[in-house]
Amino acid sequence: QVQLVESGGGLVQAGGSLRLSCAASVSIFNINAMGWHRQAPGKQREWVATITSVGATNYAVSVKGRFTVSRDNAKNTVYLQMNSLKPEDTAVYYCAAVLGARNYWGQGTQVTVSS
Repeated sequence: QVQLVESGGGLVQAGGSLRLSCAASVSIFNINAMGWHRQAPGKQREWVATITSVGATNYAVSVKGRFTVSRDNAKNTVYLQMNSLKPEDTAVYYCAAVLGARNYWGQGTQVTVSS
């Protein structure tokens, strides 16, 4: 069982930055992949970014060049650095982990970008 707790969300003006954190209840060293998804009001949840156990990263086109995903195995934490934020980035951001055949999700953290 893996518990994920996100933090770092909030209200920011367009063009600003936020850093989200996702703390895992277990060592993330052997977690296959961890990443971030988001869900805006009235829309389906969408994938944002992934980082694998060997540090390979991948990003959705909409955030590439603005967001950076990273991991600190010693702290069992994954981060999402979000720069040049836009109003369309407003959503609840969810941390996710893939361990074996199971997917785990955090409870989400709200990010609101004002224009």
